[in-house]
Amino acid sequence: MIEAMACGTPVIAWNCGSVPEVVDDGVAGFIVDDEDAAVAAIGRLARFDRAKVRAAFEQRFTVERMAEDYLAVYRSLAGVRRDAARLRRAGGDGRSLQAVA
Repeated sequence: MIEAMACGTPVIAWNCGSVPEVVDDGVAGFIVDDEDAAVAAIGRLARFDRAKVRAAFEQRFTVERMAEDYLAVYRSLAGVRRDAARLRRAGGDGRSLQAVA
């Protein structure tokens, strides 16, 4: 799904798993519950502006954006800074934790 959005291609996907988290229904494609809805969605694909589908990808799924989101989560975890400092004091270089501390 993300690869299609990166190319500006709208997606038609079943409403299950991570689909609602990935596809903005009506923006980057359609989320459907059954075959009839999927067939109906095909007829509406021509309405999509491929640049807007690509823009939706850019807002949420670029490498830079996802890396920043992961770093924000790591920084919010209790004890990450404390653990990095403890590793450095113990003689470890702490690089794996230092990058997020």
